[in-house]
Amino acid sequence: MTDDQKVTRTLRAILSADVKGYSRLMSDDESYTIRTLKEYREIMSKTIKKHSGRVVDAPGDNMLAEFSSVVNAVQSAVEIQKILKQKNADIPYDKKFEFRMGVNIGDVVQDGESLYGEGVNIAARIEGLADPGGICISRGAYDHVKNKLKTGYEYIGEHAVKNIKDPVRVYKVLMSQKDAGKIIGDEPKSALTPGTWATLIISAIVLILIGFQVFDKTTVPEFEPASVEKMAFPLPDKPSIAVLPFDNMSEDPKQNYFCDGLTENMIASLSKTPKLFVIARNSTFTYKGKAVNVKQIAEELGVQYVLEGSVGKEGDRVRITAQLIDALTGHHLWAEKYDRQLKEIFSLQDEIAKKIISSLHVVLTEGEQAAVYAKGTDNLEAYLKATEAYWLVVNGTKDGVLKALNLAQEAIDLDPNYAFAYKVLGSAHGVTLWIGISTDPRQSLKRAIELHQRAVEIDDSLAIAHAGLGYWLMFPRQHDRAVAEGERAFALEPGSADVVHLYAAILTYSGRRKEAIPLFEEALRLNPKPPNLYLRHYGVALRDSGRYNEAIAMAKRALENEPDDIIAYVLLISALVPLGQEEKARAAAKEIIRINPDFSVARLQRVSSHKDRAVAKRFCDSLRKAGVPE
Repeated sequence: MTDDQKVTRTLRAILSADVKGYSRLMSDDESYTIRTLKEYREIMSKTIKKHSGRVVDAPGDNMLAEFSSVVNAVQSAVEIQKILKQKNADIPYDKKFEFRMGVNIGDVVQDGESLYGEGVNIAARIEGLADPGGICISRGAYDHVKNKLKTGYEYIGEHAVKNIKDPVRVYKVLMSQKDAGKIIGDEPKSALTPGTWATLIISAIVLILIGFQVFDKTTVPEFEPASVEKMAFPLPDKPSIAVLPFDNMSEDPKQNYFCDGLTENMIASLSKTPKLFVIARNSTFTYKGKAVNVKQIAEELGVQYVLEGSVGKEGDRVRITAQLIDALTGHHLWAEKYDRQLKEIFSLQDEIAKKIISSLHVVLTEGEQAAVYAKGTDNLEAYLKATEAYWLVVNGTKDGVLKALNLAQEAIDLDPNYAFAYKVLGSAHGVTLWIGISTDPRQSLKRAIELHQRAVEIDDSLAIAHAGLGYWLMFPRQHDRAVAEGERAFALEPGSADVVHLYAAILTYSGRRKEAIPLFEEALRLNPKPPNLYLRHYGVALRDSGRYNEAIAMAKRALENEPDDIIAYVLLISALVPLGQEEKARAAAKEIIRINPDFSVARLQRVSSHKDRAVAKRFCDSLRKAGVPE
């Protein structure tokens, strides 16, 4: 069966929505935000269904819906915004849940229950142009609804939309009754006489000449600059950058691995120099698939520069666009398009990294350059397989990890000296322990250690392999070796959030909690939207330091990210019991039993990596006291 036979193209009306200031709301009050988001989503879903629409996807604070009629789509959006406006009326300003919405009609690709293509992309992009509580629609949608609904419209001009060839004409929907039937600023038709044209041309020339004289004094920002005062974190004392996920321009979702791998490699390369502050992958990937608002991203992550781009892979060619943006000035520093042979992907990544570094006026020594631009293999197929395997391990699903084991081994078979492939295979074996699919836990741990050891033997400069080796060495209680590997990793890559976090975890379980806590704080600054692993390890360091309330806060934060995180419940119980909050601890123990009836204290003891056995015993006793089965 060909690719064309597997998918269906159709004309659909698309509604895209997201929450203004969602990250800030989560940071201020996670419980309230999650509860309110769930409530508002139910309202939206019912209204969409009422207007014969279907919710396609709802990741994070986003919602994507499809309709067979654009009239129904706009009616649904208007009704939702009116309902939510009433609900927000009595809520304090900083607690309001205001959605921005975009509606487009266009060609989409339907693959099962999912939708892809330009029709979806445009809806998502123009959503970012809407005011909080407002709706923007494309010209195509406007043509369908302008005489059919009791609303007004304001033409807000042509907008260059990311990854869309031609500018999109956009209208704001005016929902007030007094604006019904009103059209403000509709695209005017020219009624100028030849004499008027001549006058305008002469005036334009004069203005251009004047412009050249003042250009060196002032330039108009291309977008609203970010505010240092509004940043969630203080700006670092060195150039700070967030590399956003490169968009997949192919209609093949399988190419996402390639795009994600390119982004990850760019982040890893830039993180190798201590002269840059680089936000970690986990945090920047929370913006994947969303309309890019550079100002918002810079303020939420606390950075000055943002890199964004797209990737198109067709046959043996790759097309990459990239642009570096200074969020504080509102200007692009540079933008480039690359069209190369796929086999040139390694040199192309180096070229982009060099361009970024030089644009930020960072000067590297020869040794630093060698570290930044090293790729590890010249075998493209091995690189692609290892990259896909890495992302499957990061996602941590049972099927994904099993597939990753095969892909990483295939990468090694293609290039037996590819250090990163050994690191990925070792991580995959280790993760089988945590997700409970290992048929021989002892052998899985042994393989995780052996493969990481092989990786550092091949490439002693691979920091993440040293950090991974140190992490897995803790479980057979080889703490001195583990710390040595963590120190080596940190010396190689002090700007990598994952390396800093793993080193802090190694120190924690080796009894050096006072040293670990500042490192955890640094890891969370590099990765402001961290995975639960960061939060759980940090919580253990806080708990073992007697900072029980802070440990409880970390456990709750992890549970709000993933309500069925057993290890987060374990952390919660072990911090509640010392405070005498045994009733809450017993409730948490019941949740563990609900999630996994086979979970036991003995099973946890078998994988305990604490050097201080008294600490390990104390926390296991707290679980027994709460009612976790022996």
